[in-house]
Parts: sequence; C-alpha cells; structure tokens
Amino acid sequence: MKVLVTGAKGMLGRSLLARLSAEQCLGVDIDDFDIADARATDKAIGEYLPDAVIHCAAMTAVDDCETKLDLAFGANAVGSANVASACHRYGARLIAISTDYVFPGDLDRPYHEFDSPGPRNVYGASKLAGEMAVRRLCPNHLIVRIGWLYGPGGPSFVHTMLQLGAIPDADPVKVVNDQLGNPTPTLAVADHLAMLLTIPLAGMIHLTCEGEASWYDFAQEIFRIKGFKRPVVPCTTADFPRPAARPANSCLDNMVLRLQGLRPMPHWREGLEAFLGKYPDG
Repeated sequence: MKVLVTGAKGMLGRSLLARLSAEQCLGVDIDDFDIADARATDKAIGEYLPDAVIHCAAMTAVDDCETKLDLAFGANAVGSANVASACHRYGARLIAISTDYVFPGDLDRPYHEFDSPGPRNVYGASKLAGEMAVRRLCPNHLIVRIGWLYGPGGPSFVHTMLQLGAIPDADPVKVVNDQLGNPTPTLAVADHLAMLLTIPLAGMIHLTCEGEASWYDFAQEIFRIKGFKRPVVPCTTADFPRPAARPANSCLDNMVLRLQGLRPMPHWREGLEAFLGKYPDG
C-alpha cells in the first residue's frame, strides 16, 4: 500500500512514519509543499498517486489561531479542502485528523461521534470547517478525532511537566483542575491508524485513550511515574487566562470503535506508563 502522510514532521506524523515503516510510505511537510496552495497539493498527490493519504498537517497553536485567522483557516479549512479534492481526483482514500476542540465542552459526559459540534475557539472552528470540506469533497474518507496528544520529541504537556518536575526545590507547580480530557500518546493513535488502513471504514471515528483526567490529574500521574518530589497543586482555568477559550469537557467517547468491534484504545494511565517507560525523557 502506498501511503502519503501530510504534516510528517509533527508529533503524530513522526510516530506514523515510524509505525508504517513496512509500507511504501512518503512523509511530506510544508517545506515540500503548502497544503493551502491548491495547485501544489494537487501536483504532489497526483505525482505520488497514493492509495491512502493520512492528513495530519494543521495549524495547532490554539492561542495563535485567535489572532492569525488567515493562517488557521488557510491550513485547517482550505488546506483540508485541497487535500480532499486531490484525493478524490486521484482515487486515494483520505484519513483526516481532527480534534476534540470541535465540541463546546458543556456536556456532562464524553462526546461521541454522533454529537453535534459547536467549537468555542478559532482553532476548533477552523478544524470543523476542514471536516466539512472533507465530507463534501472526498466521499472515500474517514475523519479521526483525537485530543490531549503527546508523543516522542514533543512539544506537549508531558514534556513541559518533565522539565518542571526535574526542578525539585522550586515552588509548587500550579495545574488546571477544571478541564477534562483523554491524555493520548501518538504511539497508540499511530498503531490504531495502521489498523484502520486495512479496514474499509468510512465516516467518523474517535481515537483517544479510555478514561478521563484533568490536567492536574495528568500532571500528578507524570510526577508519580517519574518520582518527582516537586509539589503539584490544583488551580482553575480563571487563574490562567488564555487568548483562546478552552472547553471544560474535552472527553471523547470512542463509540464507533466499540460498535465496530475493533480493538479498544488503552487507558490513559496505561498509555502514559508505556510512553514514559520507552521515552523517559519524552
């Protein structure tokens, strides 16, 4: 199988290239072509003629998206439309990566694939526009929503906590305790994406780790596994105002994975243990 991975230099892209090393896999990034350029995108996909494209490329700097709307919608909406259009033209299956931030975060349960989105920030709105373009332009698609991602080399919350935890005599680390999500390693996502490449599944699927945690819970578990002595104390979102609003509940329910009888994602604590066991420095 010939697979093209966009955003290959990002955390998920790097993990995918490592996981798909046995396939005929090509990784591309913005220094190869800009997905916001329709002609360049069409030319690249037309020349490689992949069987499948895993579209990871995106602008993911959530706060920057609030003020850099052209860049956010150019990459996440127009870029996804260009990739989807080229995939349809050249007969490639499209697996497009999206985000938990398409949801508003006001439910008292995890969001499943059939819940209505309603993003609270520009990043989420631009990614939702990308989802809509994929649905409209490439019928042979699978949209994969992920969230709270970390992976080898970072950058991520895990890497920040590893740096802070290694300073034992400093003040306590304050971490937000009123936002919930599913901490998920790129390794687990890449493993499931490799499986999904072999299954003719279309539509929408969530791929986050099982179980939920606050950022505070997540930090505590990182410090516990690493044996860090620096204290971690909870705080509220209001204590650390950011340019982009964050959903209070980013938890995703992997309903479609379950309904299809496919192998479940690991629990987030299990995923974190495995990651730090293999990559103790991140």
